[in-house]
Amino acid sequence: MKTLIYTFFLAVSISSCQNRAPQEKAEILYFGGHILTMEDASPQVEAIAVKEGKILFTGTKQEAERYSDPSTKLINLNGKTLLPGFIDVHGHLTSRAGTMDAIDLSPEPYGTVNSIKDLQRVIKNDIKEKKISDKQPIIGNGYDDAIMIEHRHPTKGELDAVSKTNPIIVIHASGHASVANSAMLKFLGITESSKDPEGGHLGRDKKTGKLNGKLEENASFTALLTLTEKMNKGKNTQAHAMENLMKAQEEWLSYGQTTICDGRTMGESVALLQNAAVQQLFKADVVYFPDYEYFKNEFSTFKPKYMQYENHLKLAGFKFSDDGSPQGKTAWLTQPYLIPPEGQSKDYKGFPIFTDETLYTDLKTLFQNHITAQLHVNGDAAIDQAIRVIKRLKDENIYKPGLRATLIHVQNSRPDHIQKIKELGVIPSYFSTHAYLWGDWHYSSVFGPDRASFISPANSALKAGIPFTIHHDSPVTPPDLITAMYAAVNRKTRSGRILGPNERITPLEALKAITINAAYQLQEENRKGSITSGKLADFVILDQNPLTIDPEKMRDIKVLETIKEGNSVYQRN
Repeated sequence: MKTLIYTFFLAVSISSCQNRAPQEKAEILYFGGHILTMEDASPQVEAIAVKEGKILFTGTKQEAERYSDPSTKLINLNGKTLLPGFIDVHGHLTSRAGTMDAIDLSPEPYGTVNSIKDLQRVIKNDIKEKKISDKQPIIGNGYDDAIMIEHRHPTKGELDAVSKTNPIIVIHASGHASVANSAMLKFLGITESSKDPEGGHLGRDKKTGKLNGKLEENASFTALLTLTEKMNKGKNTQAHAMENLMKAQEEWLSYGQTTICDGRTMGESVALLQNAAVQQLFKADVVYFPDYEYFKNEFSTFKPKYMQYENHLKLAGFKFSDDGSPQGKTAWLTQPYLIPPEGQSKDYKGFPIFTDETLYTDLKTLFQNHITAQLHVNGDAAIDQAIRVIKRLKDENIYKPGLRATLIHVQNSRPDHIQKIKELGVIPSYFSTHAYLWGDWHYSSVFGPDRASFISPANSALKAGIPFTIHHDSPVTPPDLITAMYAAVNRKTRSGRILGPNERITPLEALKAITINAAYQLQEENRKGSITSGKLADFVILDQNPLTIDPEKMRDIKVLETIKEGNSVYQRN
């Protein structure tokens, strides 16, 4: 009898506790739509309660209402879809800011420059419309020989036809090459007697041996840094640079990203980011990876900032660019390009940026200081090198998988790489948009059918149990993770070819790659990347549900609103 009485009062007590309104009250309640959590235990919920920038509760609408009072803001999603804010694990915020004033030379689907004649016309029109003086340097950005009808780079002579007096340089969409006219080469001090810099190449005419204006890898990076220094000498450019940085931030927010990456911070850009943080100008979290080679001698000054957010800015590691671009044909391969670039022999395989020993020494310094790295590796030879060097450091007990070093792009991967990546405990981050934008080029000119079918092998990584992410590499493309998801799910090229159907993944796995997996890569999975109590209230609201829409129409999905820690930071229209 005593047991029955005890059980009765215990049940009454539990029921009373469950019906009692929680003491904490929400500032905001979201309900009335599709709320996708990226939590396997509860993949969808009816409502979310938010307080002080964090998620207070997730569950049914009836349960969530117990957290409300008359001051709680009620937001009805009206059938729209709410997800965790998208996380950019590899873009280039300061590079986009730096090209904000450049002439846009992008081809379809993001621009209109689909031929060299288009390129010449657009630059000429810009000179005329802006009344540019005849000695002023001109920068264009985003031309793409893979998509332009000529399928080649413009030449020095073709830029000379635009202007013989204005120094002109046009930057390839990949960011790994550029072409200068005669006036620009003179302005930069590049002459016929100039030698190739380490990790770079000065293009020359195959017949005459004369400079053709093309600059690859470190030759291009050095030229652009020199150009910036010369153009800004004696000028106070800080205010304008900050204005462009804020414009770039708005672009990322418009694409639903609440965490933004600056994946290779160079030159004065570190100070620019830090000044923006001091002025509390960041609406999103910004993680940055300084170029290790550029800042090697200043490494000790960075160490105290590692993994510490200050006004939304965090040093998240360092960047290494181990090779070039596959669509630009500077990536380092083990087998020759299907069709070599102009001026190269049929056995051309691209080239490395580092020796094994240089990469080993530099990574050893980082890993001994418990600091992670992002390694840009596009070609399979570059992937081999990264695996070889990190394995050596792991065998020496210097690299620990907990550091979560990341292989960026991993385009020309091979099946044998998958198990090696898993054993090392490194994370592959795929630039899946390649399958859509450049898939036809990879198939017919860069790799050929077999190698092209295995670019960005997300499904192989998934089946091996490897956590992988997806990125957009902006400004190579706009900061468009929805197109990156579309490409990973469909793997359909612009001509309609399915490139490696076995490497397609589901919409849910694509979403995880830009939310919870992305948070894991950045070592922030405990505070963002999914919708559960205690995490930051970082959300994106979409007009359609990626899990139910026809996968072929995923690119049509629009970001309606971006929310950072409970605050709306972007609203469409």
